[in-house]
Amino acid sequence: MMRFFSRFYASISPSFDGEGRRGIGCHPRLLLAVLIIGGTLAYHYLGTTEYQNEFTGRTQRLAFATPEEEIALGLQSAPMMIRQMGGQSRDMQAQGLVDRVGEKLVRSTLARQTPYRFEFHLLGDRQTINAFALPGGQIFITEALFRLLKNEDQLAGVLGHEIGHVVGRHSNEQMATSRLWSGLAQGAGVLLSDGQSNAGAQIAGMVANMRVMKYGRDDELESDALGVRFLIEAGYNPEAMIGVMDILAKASSGSNQPEFMSTHPAPTNRAERIRELIAQYRQSPGSKS
Repeated sequence: MMRFFSRFYASISPSFDGEGRRGIGCHPRLLLAVLIIGGTLAYHYLGTTEYQNEFTGRTQRLAFATPEEEIALGLQSAPMMIRQMGGQSRDMQAQGLVDRVGEKLVRSTLARQTPYRFEFHLLGDRQTINAFALPGGQIFITEALFRLLKNEDQLAGVLGHEIGHVVGRHSNEQMATSRLWSGLAQGAGVLLSDGQSNAGAQIAGMVANMRVMKYGRDDELESDALGVRFLIEAGYNPEAMIGVMDILAKASSGSNQPEFMSTHPAPTNRAERIRELIAQYRQSPGSKS
């Protein structure tokens, strides 16, 4: 840290011209860093859209201004995601169940009032335990995860969580956030550089990446909260989401990666938070349970 301050001070310290007059020198590296960081901040606040999310109550900065842009991006990306994960499942009965549960969740909640085009896909991948959503309403669950679910309520928990990502506009927000932190890391890397190694840039990039992952974990918890809300509104048992967390915990039992290095909170921590959310919703006025 002292080495950084020494380099920073040297870049802006008073200097003398050829006639001995005192002046302020400005190292080109410092100027470049200021330009990158300043430009990144300016673009983030002028080139993104501020949005008050009706589902979460949060104010977000979004890369895409309209839901129609999100829908177009999701529809464009969906075929590639389907190809990469085993194609569409050939189990039409299982796909029908996914459709029915997903449509019930949308129909029974405020999600029906959004312009998003919700479509639910069961993917043929039997190795990867996963579910995910693209911007605009394209929602996917792999057969590997689907086969581990024990009942319809657990399936509703998975799909409700993914609907939460869509209405929370998380992918849209993460695009803007990732671009912000990438630019800040680039500027910090230039500032920390000594001209001989890229260690400063690597440190700045690592810090930025960890910050973006923190936003990702927050989004997961927010989607869990929305999932609990949607399950209760649709008449499903929200405690089924705890069972889903148990499934995910068993599936990741061989992983020793600490939570702060992951885009997802630990399933056990999520389960505890879900219990708290269920209690809060059930105690709130107007609760269906």
